[in-house]
Amino acid sequence: MRDNGTEMNWGLTVPAAKALLQKGYLRVGRHTPKKPQAWEISYLTSGRIDDIEEGRAKVTGRNGDGSVIATYVTHKTKMPVTTWSKPSHNAETSGTELLKLLLGGKRFDYPKSLYAVEDALRLFVANKPEACVVDFFSGSGTTGHAIMRLNRQDGGRRQAICITNNEISTGEEAALRSKGLRPGDEEWERWGICEHVTKPRLAAAVTGQTPDGHPIGGDYKYIDAFPMADGLEENVEFFTLTYEAPLRVASNREFRRIAPLLWMRAGSQGRRVEDISAGWDVAEVYGVLANLDFTTQFLKAVRAREGLSLVFIVTDEDRLFESVAQQLPDRVDAVRLYEAYLRNFEIESGRGAL
Repeated sequence: MRDNGTEMNWGLTVPAAKALLQKGYLRVGRHTPKKPQAWEISYLTSGRIDDIEEGRAKVTGRNGDGSVIATYVTHKTKMPVTTWSKPSHNAETSGTELLKLLLGGKRFDYPKSLYAVEDALRLFVANKPEACVVDFFSGSGTTGHAIMRLNRQDGGRRQAICITNNEISTGEEAALRSKGLRPGDEEWERWGICEHVTKPRLAAAVTGQTPDGHPIGGDYKYIDAFPMADGLEENVEFFTLTYEAPLRVASNREFRRIAPLLWMRAGSQGRRVEDISAGWDVAEVYGVLANLDFTTQFLKAVRAREGLSLVFIVTDEDRLFESVAQQLPDRVDAVRLYEAYLRNFEIESGRGAL
């Protein structure tokens, strides 16, 4: 019906419309109850349907009403518009309310919509299943959460490095100071954004449980809808960046403090080498030789691990490092660690700063 009440011709018969609805090719759109036609009906034309059923377009998900979401496989990607008004991108329902489900209550003001961030990332990493995404201002952790969902949708192994401080909101800071608390106090730090929001949000997304151990109520919607309580098959590690005294790191006394850095340098896969008191250790993808007296045993273990591709050799001697490196299999790269490990991570070394 036109707005003036004129009755027009339908493009589909009732049986044909029902058939398209069942397949997800028809949906009910905008509701304008004061107009002669209260509901808008949208459906895919025969040409678009043929493209889907003959493989030229691929169904990537479904909207909340069951209608398909499809993209062309061979056609050039369309430039995204600058304004998105999709229901899935609403920051209230897909940001604030979703975070309440994850954390069991309101924890963070104005989180972004999970699905808006997911769609933004998809534009750049849809065809990059091994991509590494870095978020220097991760806030509530939406980026990391979105990467997990993208991996689930296509079996990808994308990584997300989320960095945040542990800032306290202005209101909370005043209340904590009135109790005599200061930055660094345990009770102060537990209310910071990282400890109070980011870490528990990502943990909840993976485990499917709220911080108090209850299954998360509600479902993910839109693309790849499923119960949030199912969780996500991902690995998450939390690290705190600190300053370490060089003298403490010397003589293997603080190897555990830099162990996560070496593990991440090796790809964040498999077991982490945290103890080299025996002089050496070999994990699934990397190894560490701390005492060159054990070179023979170390090389034998490295050769036996087909998936190993990186070793760290601890020595201050150029000649000794080169000697061990030359005996490694061609598939293995060698990285030198100074015996005072922090020297490997110095910046502005000319000024002696870390």
